[in-house]
Amino acid sequence: MSGLTKVSMEDVSPSRRLGGGIRPLLSPTSVGATAGFLGTMSLDRGDFVAAHYHPFSEEFIFVAEGSVLLRIDEDELLLGTHEAAMVPKTRSHRIENASASPALLVFQMAPLAPTPEQGHVEVEPVPYPDAPPPSLRTR
Repeated sequence: MSGLTKVSMEDVSPSRRLGGGIRPLLSPTSVGATAGFLGTMSLDRGDFVAAHYHPFSEEFIFVAEGSVLLRIDEDELLLGTHEAAMVPKTRSHRIENASASPALLVFQMAPLAPTPEQGHVEVEPVPYPDAPPPSLRTR
């Protein structure tokens, strides 16, 4: 056995608490990651991920399909298919689907926060407060 682990999007139930569908794929619990984690984010027409920031991590966002409006503090970036941006740590950001088509994003966070609970601070009310937060588990 090689010790390598493969994770499929279908292996991970999406969290909808913050908006959209967030799936942490490669994480400390799923693959033993120690430096960061990687996931996907699906946004249907009109979907958004509520404004939040990461006190310890930078977030790297790549748009695989569709287009999104990335709001970082007072700045806005329109990201289309195959475009990417970085959100510096401590900067509030909100991600909105900017088109009539679904959007699929890949995101990576690094470095890890000391605990998962310290890694994310909400700035605006979340659209689905009763839904569980994104889990770093995949099984």
